Amino acid sequence: MSVPVAGLPSRLLLSALTGAGRFCVLGSGVARGKAVPARNLRGLSDLHPQLLPSQNFKDSPSWLPKKPSEPRSYITNPNLATTLVQILQEENRNPHQLFLECNPGPGILTQALLESQAKVIALECNRTFLPHLKSLRKKVNKKLEVVHCDFFKLDPRNSGIVKPPIMLSETLFQSMGIEALPWSEDNPLKVVGIFPAKNEKKILWKLLYDLYSSTSIYSYGRVQLNMFIAEKEYEKLVAGPHNSLYQPLSVLWQVACDIKLLHMEPWSSFSVYNQVGGPKKLKNKESLEQINKQMGQNMCFIQLTPRQNLFTENLTSVNYDVFFHMLKQCFMKRYGTLMDHLQSLSPVNAVSILKQIEKDEYMKITDLYPEDFKLLFEAIECSRESCRWLFDDSIEDIVL
Repeated sequence: MSVPVAGLPSRLLLSALTGAGRFCVLGSGVARGKAVPARNLRGLSDLHPQLLPSQNFKDSPSWLPKKPSEPRSYITNPNLATTLVQILQEENRNPHQLFLECNPGPGILTQALLESQAKVIALECNRTFLPHLKSLRKKVNKKLEVVHCDFFKLDPRNSGIVKPPIMLSETLFQSMGIEALPWSEDNPLKVVGIFPAKNEKKILWKLLYDLYSSTSIYSYGRVQLNMFIAEKEYEKLVAGPHNSLYQPLSVLWQVACDIKLLHMEPWSSFSVYNQVGGPKKLKNKESLEQINKQMGQNMCFIQLTPRQNLFTENLTSVNYDVFFHMLKQCFMKRYGTLMDHLQSLSPVNAVSILKQIEKDEYMKITDLYPEDFKLLFEAIECSRESCRWLFDDSIEDIVL
């Protein structure tokens, strides 16, 4: 069985077919290259500024941001932090588990993780919080590393000069001595944090491309995410057939990962900061009704564990983008029949494909479960004309 291919796949060759608006996508299968070994090259001192320690964050508001910045939610309730650590301990048997914590801010969860004997690498994008986190590091005998970077901006796909808070995962992981593990083995590390509310959907898509292409953090193995996400976005991730929220995002995450809801917490339990010395200041145009609606929402603490059997002989990190595009095409006409979609997707024998996946030609796209879409894609790829895919209109650029 094939395994993920390291590195981004080359751009697929597009050649025009007979008829306007038709293309043939020619893919190629290649074996995965050897994983780049992560080496213990140096300490982390060169990855973040040397800042003076501050007072204990539980006794002082000194960690509050001093400059206006993008509003972010932070865990500032010690009871919530304790609850999360207990949940993570139940999910993990290793007391010395390594966690990558995204934007810990005041470090309330950081300290709770450290007190549970876990090892933590805090990735903080706001310089204001760094002195306090570094002062905490001195008290825990190197069980904590603090790095000035933004986890959600690791490995930007379209960037020039890379500098903090933007960083390459290869640089980060090698400096921390994290070695790549085969996809078949356990998780090399666990990520914990809160998805930024402003960019949740964009980040979810970016992570999907990284996961299916086995790049960025996923070039090191099946990295597990333990993240807070807005309830409305969580509902989209787990939506199934006949649900109006069911979409390509739902299918791709459910095919790729085991999704588990670990905890729900009211949005009001979190602190949001973006101004000098205090919480986010609401704009005048925000009505009381809108504020109440937001405060009534829940945040879902979910676990996303990549599946060992995600990649097969016919779904690899080389042709995954065709799978993405197939789903987008299908959901553009979500109430179309399976037979109609098959005829527009590929010139293969539609009757034969339907027989292989044991589906009726009159079934609608919204009747298919995520695993059915994967079977459909693999059946087409496995056919003798698997190199041919037909798509209406033009092939969109899927690289974010």
